[in-house]
Amino acid sequence: MSSKSRAFVTALLAAAALSGCAGGQGSSQPQSGDTRFVAGDGSMRVVPAAERQAAPPIEGQTLDGARASLAEHRGNVVVLNFWASWCAPCRSEAPVLKDIASQTKDLGVRFLGVDAKDDKAQALAFQRAQQPGYPSLYDQPGKVALAFHGMVNPAAIPSTLVLDRQGRVAARALGEVRHSDLLNVVTKVSDEK
Repeated sequence: MSSKSRAFVTALLAAAALSGCAGGQGSSQPQSGDTRFVAGDGSMRVVPAAERQAAPPIEGQTLDGARASLAEHRGNVVVLNFWASWCAPCRSEAPVLKDIASQTKDLGVRFLGVDAKDDKAQALAFQRAQQPGYPSLYDQPGKVALAFHGMVNPAAIPSTLVLDRQGRVAARALGEVRHSDLLNVVTKVSDEK
């Protein structure tokens, strides 16, 4: 292979690595640091109330060793964010999530992260650096995302779900969320009677 060909291949591989979490799906489950993930544009898709599906009953150990579950947030609007420390769009959207979590807490909105397909030490470092103000389930095998089959593609990181006060999926975003989009949807769902 010529040096120009090698340089081209190297540049192509670097571009793929820098594209964040985008890429084609493989047949095996991605592991920590694997970049074979489905990209999304971050736009929020709101589900009409009559078409909403109940979220599965998830629970598990958080990154800091505590237990957390969706059931403990019943009656609140819940923002469930699937992320990983190695995912560039996840790092970019972290301040947005932190800000909206802080702004909407008094409206009865709760945030819960799901750290999927990640190295625990790197995830803890990410959480210490971001200080999101809410817990994250540690889900290295991706079981939580699989529980949302049909609602969240387990290979789409980041993904964000907004659950209504009845525990149903009211909105979904695949990819990095935009502040105004997420805030508008969370406010709208929290205003529902």
